[in-house]
Amino acid sequence: MDPNKVSLTAMGTAFMRAYHAAHDHPKIFDDSLAHRLITAEERQASEERHLKAFHLFDPDRAAACPDRASALAGWMQSAAAPPIVLARARYAEDYLERAVAEGVRQYVILGAGMDSFALRRPDLLAQLHVFEIDHPATQAEKRRRFREVASEVPARVHFIPVDFSRDSLAAALRRSSYDPQAPVFFSWLGVSYYLTREAVAALWRAVAELAPPGSAIIFDYLDSDAFIPEKVSRRVQFMMEIVRRVGEPMITGFDPSTLAADLAGAGLRLQEDLSPDDIHQRFFAGRPDGYRACEHARFALAVVP
Repeated sequence: MDPNKVSLTAMGTAFMRAYHAAHDHPKIFDDSLAHRLITAEERQASEERHLKAFHLFDPDRAAACPDRASALAGWMQSAAAPPIVLARARYAEDYLERAVAEGVRQYVILGAGMDSFALRRPDLLAQLHVFEIDHPATQAEKRRRFREVASEVPARVHFIPVDFSRDSLAAALRRSSYDPQAPVFFSWLGVSYYLTREAVAALWRAVAELAPPGSAIIFDYLDSDAFIPEKVSRRVQFMMEIVRRVGEPMITGFDPSTLAADLAGAGLRLQEDLSPDDIHQRFFAGRPDGYRACEHARFALAVVP
């Protein structure tokens, strides 16, 4: 990734959340402000990319759609990325609400992208200090857009630039007002795929070192089968090819059978690991549309013992 370039996957995630909030019912995750963090031109460009992808992935079904709107809906419901993006956000905020109810007052968003939490949840922001961590270029653009929407950054929101592939999370947080003695909830969504195993493990170790017992981290990951050509599902393989072409390749997955040991080696205890079937039953079962949980994508909750 160009160090001076805003992440295209971060912008794509914002588009998916904005589209779902405007067009789908019932909501898996209602990000009512995502549309305010992307421009009309970016929305148009995203729509064009999605429609092109639909025609490449399933040309017969795409051609059968009577209009642009139905084609876009068909692709959003059948592509790999949207259900991952929507369900992981819901999963993380459901647990965050529980953590706040139990007294957690620090929330660290790792790889925040265009996350709208600080604008969208004033009820929780009133009880939290929020630390948004992201790549310097993406975060600089996020801060500019944030000020356009909110005019000023709330005192409880702290922006901290970090390049996960090179920089120390611990050093960055210690330079901020983060309190290492107070319980904290971390969310780390849509990042592990793009890092080496060593960088992922380093992040886990940093969380274990930075947070007191009882603190937690939620993250999503791809299982290792996603990186085996004869085992990966077609839509996940297609998703991986798309992000590779924009310069943000997915390079790392984990074996669910060894994840607990991997986390234990970094000082964390695995508390929950949702399979695609688990995710489907929790967030997608009974929906009247085509959304379904994505193969190979898993959500994990780990705690500091």
